Amino acid sequence: MTPRPTPYRLLLVEDDDTIRETVAERLTAEGFLVDAVGHGNAALDHFQDTPETSAFDLILLDLMMPGVHGLDFCRYLRRRGFTTPILIVSAKDSETDRVVGLEVGADDYLVKPFGMRELVARCRVLVRRSSRSAANQPAVEVLRHGELALYPEEYCATMKGLPLNLPPKQYRLLEFFMRHPRRVWSRDKLLERIWGPDFIGDIKTVDVHIRWLREKLEDNPSQPLLITTVRGFGYRFG
Repeated sequence: MTPRPTPYRLLLVEDDDTIRETVAERLTAEGFLVDAVGHGNAALDHFQDTPETSAFDLILLDLMMPGVHGLDFCRYLRRRGFTTPILIVSAKDSETDRVVGLEVGADDYLVKPFGMRELVARCRVLVRRSSRSAANQPAVEVLRHGELALYPEEYCATMKGLPLNLPPKQYRLLEFFMRHPRRVWSRDKLLERIWGPDFIGDIKTVDVHIRWLREKLEDNPSQPLLITTVRGFGYRFG
């Protein structure tokens, strides 16, 4: 006997009680496992862990909600590395609204009022596409240390889910530290690895860039916890 496939789990975020109940009932009848919430803050509670532990295969999202706005919710998830497909369902129907929704991280946009058959079809397309992508593509490399995350393939880093906007040398210095945690590096070695063996300049360049990094990474840059000074030797990360 062929085992039944595991049903897809969907998070429905909709503040209108009637719409939320109707959509949840229909999608449940179509085989989805539906968790339904009525505002953005409740939705955020489901995404406090890491992207790798996300329990949802799809998010069905209204925009105009109490608490966290739908667009801010999209931005938050994408900045933290969540790739869960997002289908925006909204009464805002201008081209600008649709474009903004897609640009901040949504995968599809459906305008209210909508037909249930179309909604179900779009949900199925998104979860199938996401499943194929996860099965066929290698995992994206992510370097993590606590609430700090660095994405080498995307050339970006985040702290507590917010982008750090690092200039090239600061980014390369942080990536180097994160690839070699707990090891002590002298200023000379850091200059050679990050600036190159032909660099001509003051060795204090390293100190300046580390100070700038600490200002972006540390809660208290004057008492750093991530990038520490090892007196007489150099610097250590982690």
